[in-house]
Amino acid sequence: MSGPDLEAVFRAAGVRGWLLAADVDTGREIGHGADDPVPTASIFKVPLMVEFCRQADAGLLDPAGRVTVTGRDRVSGPTGLSAMLDDVTISLRDLAYLMIAVSDNTAADALLARVGREAVNAMLDGFGLTGTRVLQSAGEINTSMADDAGHGWPYLEPDDLARLRVLDPARTNHSTARELTRLFGLIWRDEAASPGSCAWMRGVLNLQVWPHRLASGFPYDDVAVSGKTGTLPTLRGEAGVVEYPDGGRYAVAVITRSYSTALNQPRADAVIGTAARMAVDHLRR
Repeated sequence: MSGPDLEAVFRAAGVRGWLLAADVDTGREIGHGADDPVPTASIFKVPLMVEFCRQADAGLLDPAGRVTVTGRDRVSGPTGLSAMLDDVTISLRDLAYLMIAVSDNTAADALLARVGREAVNAMLDGFGLTGTRVLQSAGEINTSMADDAGHGWPYLEPDDLARLRVLDPARTNHSTARELTRLFGLIWRDEAASPGSCAWMRGVLNLQVWPHRLASGFPYDDVAVSGKTGTLPTLRGEAGVVEYPDGGRYAVAVITRSYSTALNQPRADAVIGTAARMAVDHLRR
């Protein structure tokens, strides 16, 4: 059975696209550019969460242990601790929740400082995910964009975008659509960490607040969509798992780069859900 014309779907939305959808339990898959390296943007917070849970399982840190995030620790961003004005004392576990559910950059960097990026990358190596790397914190991503463009947000000019290292997967946090789905499969099959930690991760990923990408392709009360978005200038993506009431579970990763530099592009957001739905429908036939 021939698959959907994903290239045409992405092109009609004004984007380049990379996708993999895989049945979590059987391994059946459909892809488009699934092995091409792509920047992960905020999706890097998922492997950070996995390593946080593994360290908690090993007794290397206390997930209920508290840290105080001060103004000096604050990283630019529109959500969570990044948008707050005062010092906050919070548990490591709640930092992980904030970095996933609302993509809080400050929470992510506070947790990364405790967990360590070397440990995250060693964990990825252990799972054979050698094409996935965490090289930068959220703060370092923001700083590199400002340095490359010579000014702060927004970055709209083609010349500015051409200089941004964060859009070059070789110089920023990166993965492939295939490896992102493999990581989510590990979480959903209780293989990424202890069963209790994997259940907690699934619950947090299901609490992500953004409905306009992956979830937009599955607008049904009995279909659960859990995931993590990532956004950079011209880049939009999401990786997650779609669960059907008949027990079908499908890990999906979709990354897009838009040809337009505009900040608001509803079609580029919506095609993530559209392409994911087409791919999952193909696997369910």
